[in-house]
Amino acid sequence: MSERFDILETPLPGLTLVIRKPIGDERGYLERLFCEEELRAVIEDGRVVQINRTLTARRGTVRGLHFQHPPHAEIKHVSCLRGEVFDVAVDLRAGSPTFLRWHGEVLSADNHRSVVVPEGFAHGFQALTDDCELLYLHTAAYEASAEAGLHVQDPRLTIEWPLPVEGLSPRDAAHPLVGSDFVGVVVRRHGDAPPRRNPR
Repeated sequence: MSERFDILETPLPGLTLVIRKPIGDERGYLERLFCEEELRAVIEDGRVVQINRTLTARRGTVRGLHFQHPPHAEIKHVSCLRGEVFDVAVDLRAGSPTFLRWHGEVLSADNHRSVVVPEGFAHGFQALTDDCELLYLHTAAYEASAEAGLHVQDPRLTIEWPLPVEGLSPRDAAHPLVGSDFVGVVVRRHGDAPPRRNPR
């Protein structure tokens, strides 16, 4: 059992909620955001290759739903450092019994929660307050040629955003709806060798 994290399953297998356990006193607290050893079970190999930070200025703004196609599929570890967001992941894994189902969690600076989004999921969030800051840990670098997305208001997904959807970027507003021919994203099984990113 982890001393610094509680690790909980969600209704979508593979999508994990991590609750950080701060150590504090009257001066404040210290909390561990990431530990390769303690989170190895949910972030396979513990290999973080890129860290990104976002600021979303206006309440109601939605970003997403983003994913990368293999061989650049990634695991994301998402934490909220300021404000509060409704964080959403959608299962796109081909053959998954929860294919196209979504799950949402409120992440905030105060509730010390992170979401670990596995390969084969699309991810997005809505800012519930002004000036939200998120920290992303990625197991694969951003690759523009592998980037894809789903529309946040796709009627096939029926995501229940807490607030009216606002502030979509031109890129996110242009994401396509899920067609009847979309069979999902093929990702490697746990324990498989990772795909070679730059075959020679």
